[in-house]
Amino acid sequence: MKTTIRVNRKRPESMTKQITDQLTTLIESGAMTVGSYLPSEREMANSLKVARNVVRGSYENLMKAGQIQSEGRKGRSVRAAGGKRRAAATSKQSSTGAKARKK
Repeated sequence: MKTTIRVNRKRPESMTKQITDQLTTLIESGAMTVGSYLPSEREMANSLKVARNVVRGSYENLMKAGQIQSEGRKGRSVRAAGGKRRAAATSKQSSTGAKARKK
């Protein structure tokens, strides 16, 4: 994957936020397809000349938002759109169904 991510140290927003925002745009625009892998934290940090924890923070933000998922040693990949929301909806339905059965 060839990324066009840039970090501007003079901007008021954190480098983590800048990377998160740019990756979000790439994912939502379809430039990064579902199932494609992101560069490792180390690769991304080296290419942007930032500390690895900056990239880690960005990847964690994207995982919390449900846009990427961790696949262990394979790395992190782009999730299907709405993956986190669908899982939450399914969980709600299951718990509602369980309550109905108990009555």
